Amino acid sequence: MTTITWIGLGHMGNPMSANLVRAGHEVRGHDVSVGAMAAARDKGVQTFDSMEEALQGAEVVFTMLPKGEHARAVYLGDTGVIALAPKDALLVDSSTIDVETALELHRAAREAGFRFVDAPVSGGISGAAAGTLTFMVGGEADDVAAASACIEPMARKIVATGEAGTGQSAKIVNNMMLFICLEACAEGSVLADRLGLDPKVFWDIASVSSGNSWALQTWYPVPGIVDSAAANNNFEATFSATLAAKDAGLALMAGEQTGVRLPAAELVAERLQQLIDEGYGDKDCSLITKYAAPDGKIPGWDPEKA
Repeated sequence: MTTITWIGLGHMGNPMSANLVRAGHEVRGHDVSVGAMAAARDKGVQTFDSMEEALQGAEVVFTMLPKGEHARAVYLGDTGVIALAPKDALLVDSSTIDVETALELHRAAREAGFRFVDAPVSGGISGAAAGTLTFMVGGEADDVAAASACIEPMARKIVATGEAGTGQSAKIVNNMMLFICLEACAEGSVLADRLGLDPKVFWDIASVSSGNSWALQTWYPVPGIVDSAAANNNFEATFSATLAAKDAGLALMAGEQTGVRLPAAELVAERLQQLIDEGYGDKDCSLITKYAAPDGKIPGWDPEKA
């Protein structure tokens, strides 16, 4: 049994920490949300009102935070993880943040004598609950190996990506491709509908043909086709438009830094921002499907019930 502190018990952190509890680890948690901590307690996580209390005795510290600014706030400064955690603790950041911030955290941790890896994940809330996430882990080889031992109960696959920051690089590119595939599903589902195709028949064809993708298998934006799709629940968020826009923005930032042209990613980012501007930032990112419909009307979406 390992004593693990988990900071950030939201939609992803809650089921991920629960899988560590089920694996026999002692998990001590903290979140700024009282509701998130209550939900974590229901799954066996010991919760604490302060991060300092939660960090006591930690052998491994996991963080799952929304943005780079949150990661900096949690890790740095006199009341941050680096100042408060036991010096022999292994620090694992599973947030999705920009590479520059990830490298900043690596440097700060190393200068303070900590082991640190950036270990973002792919697989969404359903993968977090099922323990089938893919972890992309960047850092020193020994630190990656040590982190992997604790990651296993949460993962289907653990990939050592290389040096510091490469986990975040891999995640940014992967999510960019995911959102582009989602846009393809959005446009394809609406076009198939307007051409008179039965949605289940079309999905059955695409799912075993060259149009297949993770987005089609998991987020297909038509109700009654894929159990895990937000379209079944009036596009209540499994991955919010706000978070998706943040990740798409990270890809565009990386494109600017490297000189890579990303017109497809730019289009998806525009669609996601449009949802936010219309007040739908807390709805699922797959709601971008409505922009493919000439009248904005798609199956499964009732704005009156939003």
